Amino acid sequence: MKHSETLLAQAYPADRLILREVGLRDGLQLTRQFPSTVAKRDWITREYAAGVRHFEVGSFLPPRRFPQFADVREIVSTVAALEGAHSIALALNERGASDALQTEVNEVTLVISASEAHNLANARRPQAQSLTEIANVVRLRDEAGASTLLSVGISMAFGCSLSGAVDPGEVERIATACLEAGVDKLGVADTVGYVGPRQVGELCRRMSALMPPERPYAVHLHDTRGMGIANAHAALAAGARVLDASLGGLGGCPFAPGATGNVVMEDLVYLAEISGFATGIDLEALCAVRAIPRQAMPDEPLYGALAQAGVPQKFAWRAEEAGRH
Repeated sequence: MKHSETLLAQAYPADRLILREVGLRDGLQLTRQFPSTVAKRDWITREYAAGVRHFEVGSFLPPRRFPQFADVREIVSTVAALEGAHSIALALNERGASDALQTEVNEVTLVISASEAHNLANARRPQAQSLTEIANVVRLRDEAGASTLLSVGISMAFGCSLSGAVDPGEVERIATACLEAGVDKLGVADTVGYVGPRQVGELCRRMSALMPPERPYAVHLHDTRGMGIANAHAALAAGARVLDASLGGLGGCPFAPGATGNVVMEDLVYLAEISGFATGIDLEALCAVRAIPRQAMPDEPLYGALAQAGVPQKFAWRAEEAGRH
């Protein structure tokens, strides 16, 4: 077994549902305010204590243009100090990936869009060039002997605000090209909350058939049009076992003006548990972490039905009572 395959099995065991906190990267990419390094560390350690183990910690981007991620190396070190925790960072180009590979980050995510129009707008390059750069980063990682997982997130995988519907076959083509380039894992993103459960289920069934169980793919959903939790349920039903969400639903996309952010982590944990998927996450403790972004970013709205209504009492919602997956 290759070293990266061993690392993948350790970080993403095939028999578990993995919920990844993306609030510290996706959740902060458009905010006017952001937490201090101390507050970010507190956010991570408190979510870790609640049972969360996978954290998207930031992006390797120029600090002067993206000050919210200037401390990404320190946040990577924070996660590295927590036993069993897994850090993920975004890199938009080869330079960012090279910088990331010199840190303790466990996983670097590269991005390509399923829409050529969005790839040109977001990455300022055609899809073919993005695929070449992905292969270059794989080679860079292998030549350096770095023990870092490389993943590719396929944005606009369900539909594009610039060019409309996206053919699932095109997503499969890009996914296959990325796997042939040597990446360890893939993700598909409904970047602007374009679709509903039927479309999510269809693409996830295709991805479940394409990817062997030991290489689980991630599903990244947005709640732009109120479909986030319904879409997450459809993804689970279609075999997805790695889902992204953010505390309080923080986040958004510059190509979906006025949109709400990611699926709310608290609501996703509740959905998983009442559906019989054990998460190992303490919902009450997780909800309490909302105090950190609320204090650090008082002008940013926090979403979530569970935080508003509370965890129901005397109700058999926990996975161990409903039957484990």
